[in-house]
Amino acid sequence: MANDQLSRFLGDSPLRVLVRLVFLSFIVGVVMAALGIEPYDIVDSIIRFFERFYDMGFAAIDKAVRYFLLGVVVVVPVWLLVRLARSGNR
Repeated sequence: MANDQLSRFLGDSPLRVLVRLVFLSFIVGVVMAALGIEPYDIVDSIIRFFERFYDMGFAAIDKAVRYFLLGVVVVVPVWLLVRLARSGNR
């Protein structure tokens, strides 16, 4: 029963899927070696992508916080003055 569920999940018997993955991995490895691509290059590229994304994300958050604080410096005192003026009229 469990083997049937596993076969259904994998799309074929586990042994056939394993053989197919080994074969495809070998072929892709040969092609990548012919192109001069190393596994470490791919891993380095992925790490650099996430580092740049991380840096860019926090730079954007920093800008948003600066804009927010700039608005707070103007909006809160004006709001406070308006509230005080309205409470003085009562």
